[in-house]
Amino acid sequence: MTTDRRTVLADAAIGVLADAGIRGLTHRAVDGAAGLPSGTTSAYFRTRQALLTALVRRLVALDQAELQAAGAATPTPRTADDLVAGIAALTERRLTGEGRRRSLARYACALESVRHPELREILRPRENAGRDLVRAFVAAHGHTDAEERTLTLLTCVDGLVFDRLVSGGAVCAEEIRRLVETALR
Repeated sequence: MTTDRRTVLADAAIGVLADAGIRGLTHRAVDGAAGLPSGTTSAYFRTRQALLTALVRRLVALDQAELQAAGAATPTPRTADDLVAGIAALTERRLTGEGRRRSLARYACALESVRHPELREILRPRENAGRDLVRAFVAAHGHTDAEERTLTLLTCVDGLVFDRLVSGGAVCAEEIRRLVETALR
């Protein structure tokens, strides 16, 4: 099965955004990154906003697929150590390789959504198996406000990822452990 042209262009746009930033995201740069003739991107996405919207939709689809697969492949954590290990694995994926590139693109899109609210709706956190695991763990520890605690915990983890993208380094398990402990208090 071949990937359709719009998906190829959106994937290339994610790479351009990660590598060159929002100012470097041009139709011509996406054409080059995709290895396609000049003008191809603009034929599929007439405006920069259409290109950015397609990029954000693809980014969210890739993130959701990753989180869904990780959640489906991971048993519900029984202990805080299990949860810490699962979150640590996620942060490592978000800070290395293709996950790092997607994280850079995601944060650039989040900033851009301040000026383009339609992007904010696409970027809004979604339900997925990974999030469900965290919520189930928090609820199993007797918290009736598991949804709020899960949102806070995952937002803090997201902040750690952002910090390490900017300042370098990895998220250590002890940082995650403190966040999990706080969520369970």
